[in-house]
Amino acid sequence: MASAPQQPQLPLFYKDLMPLNSRDHQGWKSKNFDDASFLASTHAIPITVDEFIDTQRNFPIVFTSGENSLPIALMGLNEGVNTFVSDDGKIEDNIYLPAYARRYPFMLAKLREDSDELSLCFDPSAGVVGEFDEGSALFDGDQPSETTKNILDFCQKFEESGQRTKAFIDEINKLDILMDGEIGITTQENPNNPFNYRGFRMVDENKLRELPTDTLENLHKNGMLMLIHAHLFSLNLMRVIFARQVRQGKGPQEVTQAAQG
Repeated sequence: MASAPQQPQLPLFYKDLMPLNSRDHQGWKSKNFDDASFLASTHAIPITVDEFIDTQRNFPIVFTSGENSLPIALMGLNEGVNTFVSDDGKIEDNIYLPAYARRYPFMLAKLREDSDELSLCFDPSAGVVGEFDEGSALFDGDQPSETTKNILDFCQKFEESGQRTKAFIDEINKLDILMDGEIGITTQENPNNPFNYRGFRMVDENKLRELPTDTLENLHKNGMLMLIHAHLFSLNLMRVIFARQVRQGKGPQEVTQAAQG
């Protein structure tokens, strides 16, 4: 069972990719993760535009820096800190878990450079796909089982949502309304020395207000204005996430000390 050709850099969470097929994986099963420990040291998770409304209830939505900006949900403000996963790997109840995390360890990937065809693959290192006694069968004979069909459907919808996300990013880039973001958060203990967070992008509200009326009307009609407002409203949660870090003993000072220790 050979792994798929390795990409220069695999996506977040994935340590390896193996194409799923009935020849090599006959009798294999998929089971649920016992916990969310694979998320524990991840502070930012990619999201799609279809998730903005659900995401903004729990997490700040910002955009990555660089040429190919992506929307991400912040589950922590510091590298390696996820305030929604406990020390024993349990994820907090009643929060929206982004689809990117829910599809793991599966994903659609190109196996050949000369083809745009996508194949259903999985990360064998995740430990939830294999020759188990319990779990959901991935094949019924040499045909995909209902479980595999559902996984494939979910991954296909995720890819389609990714295309809509790219179109959204292309549009706001064309409008030139993104700017480098910065937020300073002070504490009662140290009110004159704020913790400054940079390295992300956000919509510039001044540029948004200055857009021509017909442009704003078009953004409203195609649903993009609602997404932009969801992003902007969610930024108020930056301070909420910071407070969660502090309560959990994962504030920036503690994080720095842990890294040095």
